[in-house]
Amino acid sequence: MPLQNRVLPTGEIVSDPARGLFTGNRGILGFDAGGRLGPRRWTHRHWIICTLTHPRGRYQGPQPARGWTPLFFLDEAVGMAAGHRPCAYCRPAAYAAWKAAWAKAHGPAGHDAMDRALHAARVTRDRRQLRHDALARDLPTGAFALWEGQAHLVTERGLRPVSPGGYGPPVPHPAAPVAVLTPAPTVAVLRAGYLPALHASAEGQRD
Repeated sequence: MPLQNRVLPTGEIVSDPARGLFTGNRGILGFDAGGRLGPRRWTHRHWIICTLTHPRGRYQGPQPARGWTPLFFLDEAVGMAAGHRPCAYCRPAAYAAWKAAWAKAHGPAGHDAMDRALHAARVTRDRRQLRHDALARDLPTGAFALWEGQAHLVTERGLRPVSPGGYGPPVPHPAAPVAVLTPAPTVAVLRAGYLPALHASAEGQRD
């Protein structure tokens, strides 16, 4: 059975054989003998989205002996919905674009201040995802919303349901408010112009 290391837009971490486009870091979480996570879902507030390969070519396997526990996302929009932001070390261009959009949306800030703001907006002390309501048509492309019990990527063409393997066909923006999964500070960054890397199954959704 695959390790429990696949992150969903709802914040859940599940077992799934699809690895996705990005990996991420929340600290050392650890797995039991069956590949299941214990109760911890983070050990620090610096939740980042990283490349699958180390910039220096290092590979420590799915369970490094120390340093961190790799998590995996379908794409960057999923990682951002779960509360992560681009890594400054392995994704410097993405981090620079994120930081510029953050400054436009919230004012200039370093990574620690950004991560404090994100942590306060993404999860409660008992690990529940913080959500807010909005009209889907008012949300920027790249945000995630919960509609009819399923997570959907917001695009200009409608909402696209997501699964661990990719996105389904779009459905029209509903008239009723939706529950927004992406943290409010990140929605503002998207609105300020940050463009997350999307899975190929969402290709053309910015047209």
